[in-house]
Amino acid sequence: MTARPVVVGVLALQGDVREHLAALREAGAEARPVRRPEELHALDGIVLPGGESTTIDKLSRIFEVREPLVKRLESGLPAFGSCAGMILLADRIVDAAPGQQTFGGIDMTVRRNAFGRQVDSFESDLRLAGLDGPLHAVFIRAPWVEEVGDGVEVLARVESGPASGRAVAVRQGSLLATSFHPEISGDHRIHQLFIEELVRTAR
Repeated sequence: MTARPVVVGVLALQGDVREHLAALREAGAEARPVRRPEELHALDGIVLPGGESTTIDKLSRIFEVREPLVKRLESGLPAFGSCAGMILLADRIVDAAPGQQTFGGIDMTVRRNAFGRQVDSFESDLRLAGLDGPLHAVFIRAPWVEEVGDGVEVLARVESGPASGRAVAVRQGSLLATSFHPEISGDHRIHQLFIEELVRTAR
């Protein structure tokens, strides 16, 4: 009997939803957009996409998905957040917008728009723990990680330039976050890494 594919939701309120859905499907998952609380129940994991973290925060409350999602994360639902998704998974934010909230889960402090404005977007090759060979990373108005707690593993850091040494990929338990956008780079190894972890968890 063939094992069923893992079911991964993508929070579809704003941001790079289609790109994440495509990347997850190419990596072997059954991927579904998630906009309503009831759509959280059947998931093995969820992706929080890049976009505008303040907008996703506000829409999550309007669509009444925030509290159910926070409860599922607290109960162990694996999650992967890219860019804005990293901010949403952080327990603490530097330079948060007035009233901005996160879903939390990763014991880290993240700085919003740390690399600058849209015009300062850039690409760089990184070494990421768990992957063979360099990963081409795309940074768009990206955050970086200011500090992490003892239980957080730093998977990648910027290797050159003014931001050299800054943490841009982290993992804590079943939660994974990147400052950059693997969904638009064409390299889906991080999605594959996330799915492989879901398969191990589901067994």
